[in-house]
Amino acid sequence: MSGLGHGYWGEVIEVLRLVIPVYDKVNRAISLGKDMKFRLKGIHGRVHPGNLLLDAGSGYGNMSRIALNETNGTSKIIMYDPIPEMLAAAKHLFLPASELPMSSGVFEYMPFRSSIFDAVLCGYSLRDAIQLRPAISEISRVLKLGGRLIIVDLGKPDNPLTEACVSFYLRHILRILAFAVAGKLGLKFQALYGTYCRWPKNSDLNNLLKEYFSKVDFETGLLGGAVIVAAYK
Repeated sequence: MSGLGHGYWGEVIEVLRLVIPVYDKVNRAISLGKDMKFRLKGIHGRVHPGNLLLDAGSGYGNMSRIALNETNGTSKIIMYDPIPEMLAAAKHLFLPASELPMSSGVFEYMPFRSSIFDAVLCGYSLRDAIQLRPAISEISRVLKLGGRLIIVDLGKPDNPLTEACVSFYLRHILRILAFAVAGKLGLKFQALYGTYCRWPKNSDLNNLLKEYFSKVDFETGLLGGAVIVAAYK
């Protein structure tokens, strides 16, 4: 439950930097078209007009886009990502992003005041934390009392048989789908399997969140291979 560690984190970040041109379409393919549905399910009813939101590990800004739509454009969002090139791409691919404040940094050391955000959104990003526990602690710090951490990510089922199926998919089938969608560049997504291996089982993640939050709504999809979580401070 320690996260990627500094060495492997650097490798993953370099892969993410390389796959920027195909990131979205490969994500859609390997999630079997469910990625945006899961993002919406996590956000719906949990962000409100006028909220100040942090899109942590924002990438192209997919979570930001949904949050803006859910609040009729009235939420205030800061896009935050460790890869400056990803934020630069967001300005071209997501037009409202050019009007959103952006900051580059990691989960474990956020340059924000304590108790400032109404919600922190982590769409397929928290799994890439260098150290998971400090990352969750830091997210809790910047959330207001009653604030929400919304996580949409891969899940690791507790049932050994189901976990083996998800693991097989991510190790073998993902490679085929990514290559079909993006050619050789899609093969870089094989690094995703390494992040999955270092990701806690669903019950362990749930228990860790309960150490920092008063209430955790934990849902799964795709046989437990996806998690949609709302943790309330």
